[in-house]
Amino acid sequence: MAGLIAGASPGPARPGAARPHILVVNGRKVRQPVFVLGAPCSGVAVLARALKRSEGFHFTMGQRWVVPVVHAFARNPLLARGKAEAAATVLRDAFAQGWQVSPHCCLGCSAACREAGRATGAGPCVGDQAIGRYGDASPDLLYCAGSLLDAFPDARLVQIIRDGRDVVAGMLADTDALAWFRPGFVDLDAEPAHPVLGVETQADRAEWRSLSVAGKCAMRWRGSVRLMARLRNALSAERLITLRYEEMIREPAAAAAAVSAFAGAEVSRAELRPAPEAGWEAGVWRRLLNPDQIAEVQRVAGDELRRVGYGA
Repeated sequence: MAGLIAGASPGPARPGAARPHILVVNGRKVRQPVFVLGAPCSGVAVLARALKRSEGFHFTMGQRWVVPVVHAFARNPLLARGKAEAAATVLRDAFAQGWQVSPHCCLGCSAACREAGRATGAGPCVGDQAIGRYGDASPDLLYCAGSLLDAFPDARLVQIIRDGRDVVAGMLADTDALAWFRPGFVDLDAEPAHPVLGVETQADRAEWRSLSVAGKCAMRWRGSVRLMARLRNALSAERLITLRYEEMIREPAAAAAAVSAFAGAEVSRAELRPAPEAGWEAGVWRRLLNPDQIAEVQRVAGDELRRVGYGA
């Protein structure tokens, strides 16, 4: 099916995984929540908008209760290591707050979430009586995926992968993505590897400090793709699918059908088209990156680009 990379067979259970917990929000049990994951500027927001506009789906994107928790775990992976139950509880509580429907709940969401939900004024973008499913696509959710699965053992994950060169071009114009590279924002000395930055080895650590911003973006994309590959190897096709951004926007009908079947919601093909602003077309890196940036991206992430089919 176009745009779809199937999940792999189940892997071993996470050591010390949290016990199953039933979450009730707005008077309903949260069953099989759907979470969309990907590197920055990979097209997560495009799919999230389509899911948010699906009937009966309460889908959030950057809710004020959720983002600080996600970023805390992303910035400091030690917070969750060996503390599966505690980390799962914190995440679950954050979503329990973020998914509440109240007269002013949408005021705590990001501008992108409000636009996707067509929210106006102070009222909510969804009525609690219409909700059948829940989901989220908060920025950087990928980096706490393990804790997310502990919090919601029946969760369904949708990953989006995009050409790393286009991702780098997008990140260079994204102040939120570049904020992770500010001095002191992430403590790279706290542990030998850092998933958000894509630093996995001592060689990566040594190289990181000498990279240009484009090179750091490439290393972050490379690390994100490797994280997604590990998730795909650990979860079954019933739990996780991976979409290619380029095929999703080129063949929206096939992608919409795949996501609809996987998520249990009717996703509109019309909603899978990106907004017309610059930077979302495939191959945009050819006009946005200069030759030095292209060369550095290839040096840092060339092997990974070729491995996932973006070698041309």
